Amino acid sequence: HVQLVESGGGSVQAGGSLRLSCTASGYTYSINCMGWFRQAPGKEREGIAFIHRSGGSAYYADSVKGRFTISQDKAQNTVYLLMNSLNPEDTAMYYCAADHNVRSWCLLDSNAYDNWGQGTQVTVS
Repeated sequence: HVQLVESGGGSVQAGGSLRLSCTASGYTYSINCMGWFRQAPGKEREGIAFIHRSGGSAYYADSVKGRFTISQDKAQNTVYLLMNSLNPEDTAMYYCAADHNVRSWCLLDSNAYDNWGQGTQVTVS
């Protein structure tokens, strides 16, 4: 089992930046991809950014491409999401997720992910 703990959410003005962190513990050796989903009130959960743990390739939703950057520190079992040029539409609960599938790429589909963090709120005004 893998535990995920997020941090770094908060409130920011439009145009500002935030960095989210997610640290994994437990059976981290089997993690294939880690990344971030977000869910705003009344909307479906959206996969926004993922990184392949071994290969390092990053995958982004069109809604955040060019503004958000995902990175990882494998030694610390931590992924980061740097969010720039934030706008009110980015307001949501952000969830870290990890999958244990044997793929050389990452999916943005929540059904592929086995482990979830508790979420961290991001509010842009």
